[in-house]
Amino acid sequence: MNSGIPIQYFLILATLMFFTGVYGFLTRRNLITILMSVELILNSVNINFLAFNRYLYPHKLEGMFFSLFIIAVAAAEAAVAIAIIINIYRRFATINVEEVNEMKY
Repeated sequence: MNSGIPIQYFLILATLMFFTGVYGFLTRRNLITILMSVELILNSVNINFLAFNRYLYPHKLEGMFFSLFIIAVAAAEAAVAIAIIINIYRRFATINVEEVNEMKY
């Protein structure tokens, strides 16, 4: 079929990245690390799209287009999230989720 790296290696890498991102999202309290965890999850999805595109349909580019779309959405999401984090920091002088949640407006 395809010579080179087997698809299992890509799937293992994507799975490790995905669950690392989920763990970071659920356990961290800092907004920046939560944002980085979401980016890890999105990048693991990109790896899956590219790996399956390469091994199932090597002459088509659907996986590449989906990956580019996800990268564009992730960039917009990161810009909006950083703007929100900056506003939260200016208002509360912290980016810890628990401290912001306890403060009154």
